[in-house]
Formats: sequence, C-alpha cells, structure tokens
Amino acid sequence: MDAILVAAGVIVPGSALSFRAVRASGPGGQNVNKVASKVELRVDLGMVDGLPPPARERLRMLAGPRLDADGRLLVTSQRTRDQHRNLEDAREKVRQILGRALQTPRARRATAPTASAREERLREKKRRAARKRARALAERDED
Repeated sequence: MDAILVAAGVIVPGSALSFRAVRASGPGGQNVNKVASKVELRVDLGMVDGLPPPARERLRMLAGPRLDADGRLLVTSQRTRDQHRNLEDAREKVRQILGRALQTPRARRATAPTASAREERLREKKRRAARKRARALAERDED
C-alpha cells in the first residue's frame, strides 16, 4: 500500500497501513449483499515517521475511541459504493486526523471579568436573594 504524506516530514509508511473490505450497511438493494465496499483502514501509530512527541500525545487524545486493543487507529469509510473510493476517503480521514494532531493548540490566557460584569453578577445575586426572601415570608404567612 502507498505511504500517506501528511505534512512536510510527516509520513505514514505503507507498512504501517492495513485495510480490510467488509459489507457496508444501509440501503443498496441487491448490491449491498454481494459487494464488500466498506473499508476498514488500520494505522500503526508507532510507525508514523516525523511525528513530534507532543503531536503524538495529541493524536492519542484525538483518536480516543478509534484506537483498537493494539493501539492502532481504525478508520472506516462507506460513503460510496466503490471500494477504491472508500479506501481513498479513509486515507484522507487519516491525513486529516494526523493534520489536526500536528496543530499546536493556542495557549489560554487568563482574563479577569470586567467591572460591569461583576456589578451585573452582584445585582443578579441580590435579585435572587430578594426573591427567595419573599418566598420565605410568604410561606411563613401561610402557616
């Protein structure tokens, strides 16, 4: 199988890929019972070349439920009725997942609430307290 070029220096070698064709679910008439057009593509993440350690960690987080017991990424495609096009679609999905793992997330900068936001929060707290106080008084008057 051909290697997948993800980005400059990041390559999934063909030896890290294995695919299996299975019958697709859903409508398709007679064809769905005869043709194995759905593709399951497995990627051995340990064999991906050029992936820096932080990206490798992000990839494990992104892949999450798609990882099998052996730690391989499982990507499926059944978009079309053509096995070859589904294989290309699955390869594109792998490329996208690895591409997202390569993007470093923006650092969160801590911010303080504005003065007006603080004032509004305090006003709302006072309104809520007054409402509850009124309920308590009404309840006591009923008894």
